[in-house]
Amino acid sequence: MAAVITREVDAEALRELLAAGMPEVLAKVLAARGVRSMAQMEVSLNSLIAPERLTNNVKMAVLLAEAIEQKKRLLVIGDYDADGATATALAVRALRSMGAEVDYLVPNRFEYGYGLTPEIVALAAGRKPDVIVTVDNGIASVEGVAAANALGIMVLITDHHLPAEQAPDAACIINPNQHGCDFPSKHLAGVGVIFYAMLALRSELRSRGAFLQGAEPNLGELLDIVALGTVADLVRLDENNRILVEQGLRRIRAGRACAGINALLKLAGRQPEKVSSQDLGFSVGPRLNAAGRLDDMSLGIACLLAESEAEALPLAQQLHALNQARRSIEADMQQIADVALEEIEPANRYTLTLYHSEWHQGVIGILASRVKEKHHRPVIAFARAEDGLLKGSGRSIKTLHLRDALDLVAKREPQLIVKFGGHAMAAGLSIRENDLRRFEFAFEQVASEWLSPADLEAVIEVDGSLDHEHMQLETAVLLERQVWGQGFAAPCFFDEFEVVAQRIVGERHLKLRLAKAGNEYDAIFFQKEHFLPSRVALAYELQTNYYNGNESLQLNVRHWLR
Repeated sequence: MAAVITREVDAEALRELLAAGMPEVLAKVLAARGVRSMAQMEVSLNSLIAPERLTNNVKMAVLLAEAIEQKKRLLVIGDYDADGATATALAVRALRSMGAEVDYLVPNRFEYGYGLTPEIVALAAGRKPDVIVTVDNGIASVEGVAAANALGIMVLITDHHLPAEQAPDAACIINPNQHGCDFPSKHLAGVGVIFYAMLALRSELRSRGAFLQGAEPNLGELLDIVALGTVADLVRLDENNRILVEQGLRRIRAGRACAGINALLKLAGRQPEKVSSQDLGFSVGPRLNAAGRLDDMSLGIACLLAESEAEALPLAQQLHALNQARRSIEADMQQIADVALEEIEPANRYTLTLYHSEWHQGVIGILASRVKEKHHRPVIAFARAEDGLLKGSGRSIKTLHLRDALDLVAKREPQLIVKFGGHAMAAGLSIRENDLRRFEFAFEQVASEWLSPADLEAVIEVDGSLDHEHMQLETAVLLERQVWGQGFAAPCFFDEFEVVAQRIVGERHLKLRLAKAGNEYDAIFFQKEHFLPSRVALAYELQTNYYNGNESLQLNVRHWLR
């Protein structure tokens, strides 16, 4: 049974926010998230941490400026997820706007795997680049950088993943998480890191007089892409990231988004002028990610680089179709996982390690996330990869740092994990198929040492109850206009309701009519295929529902308790 905990509201912060004129519901929500003054909600670009504070960013700018002046050929190598796609598209757009000769290459997940490997360097060499610029990868590419150096190709790394003990021998590395970097925000996404690199490059080129004969590029035009990648990669939305996302949302709402994002919003049924950070995370991001999961992320990058609606829409339609296929594959995999979990009693385990020979390599990350949410345990799902290894994708809970756990497994069993990498909450790895049970035991052992039974109890954090005065469409609109995401959770409220009516819609969602204190509300419970009891306690979010041109309040149910 999950525990429901109401977030504590800092009384002094609440008084200051109310005195500054902030509406009561929003003030309470923000005061419970560590916001103590209106200054913390400042979203001006002038409040961004300065680009020169990112270690090696000035050096990176000098090297890129020299490459542009010398007309060297640049090749951007990205990752195959939404962060990698947005980072690649941003790098190409920005570098071209500053006079660079630049192309891009994204490894196909199924042929080459992740990162700047020697195999990718060999493939890249066919394009005869003088400089390789990595985005959203590279910090662990020791062998790949060595291979590039041997070919006389300079490597510039921009990344945000956690480093290993040995750093690649690249000409320059910028990464807020690399050893010795004191950049205040450690949570930039890959697209945020390359955006910072481009800000520094523009400043360097400006000092060299590069824009005296033409207009200086407006890098603010790329903030919609920064916002999408930042939200989709689930990085913590600290104050710096919230500025980047808010500024990107403002561009989208003002009708100044790139053609690709507008096309994806259109196919998702979202209106650009009302777009929220949740729309980027749950509607646009998955459609972009579908290319890397099932096909080739070059399709997603091409969509983001499209210069017109006519060019972008067919590409977005292909992404939309891939996302629909991904949903179908995911549903089949979930059924297989549910059957397997019935046999192993998840409640008696600290971790869950899952594998099926028919599972799709590109969808195991989503499956791991779904199982983790249901059972509140670290989960790693494996699929068979083309190289004969098992490819694993893991998702964790707050109390277990997944990459560190895999690192300890690797130290204890040096030949067990072929390769691994990732973050606290998500990681990837490869193992040999005959080592699956051995890995399962070793991973379970580490987790049992690091976790207590209490850590395995799900905790639902809520923002208290709402009275009818505040359960209004206006409140939903106010809250949706804010930037919410990882580390800055969207407001979630908790109340008891009478279930007046309920029915299944879309085959797997529950449409509800709820009553509280004589007032009735429409609600939706996604991924819920069974009816609720007549009286129920619900954790829910307020949202606007658009139907037939009309707006109305809808409660989005996140959890239920008897």
